[in-house]
Amino acid sequence: MMLGRDARRVLKRMGLELKELEGVEEVVIRMKDKELVIKGPVVSEVSGKGMRSFQIMGGEIEEREVEEKVCYTEEDVLLVAQQAGVSKERAEAALKEAEGDLAKAILMLTSG
Repeated sequence: MMLGRDARRVLKRMGLELKELEGVEEVVIRMKDKELVIKGPVVSEVSGKGMRSFQIMGGEIEEREVEEKVCYTEEDVLLVAQQAGVSKERAEAALKEAEGDLAKAILMLTSG
């Protein structure tokens, strides 16, 4: 995306600089449950006043499902179940919600 001379002057007066990033093959946006992969995009960077912003245009978009990563062990599940006095199923659900943090999972199950 090429900006006209007037547009570049306006940006410069605002203390901003715009440049196109060369050689970008793909951009990946990671979300909790999926990824968006943008292949062959045009990417521009606007920088100034200590901040950077990116604009992504065009390209073919591919959506990928992401498998949930298990960040705890079977021993962790047993420990949480024992400490909180709950079933393994409830302990595992709490560990999932606490993203593997044992103390947080136990507190979630015992407080309230």
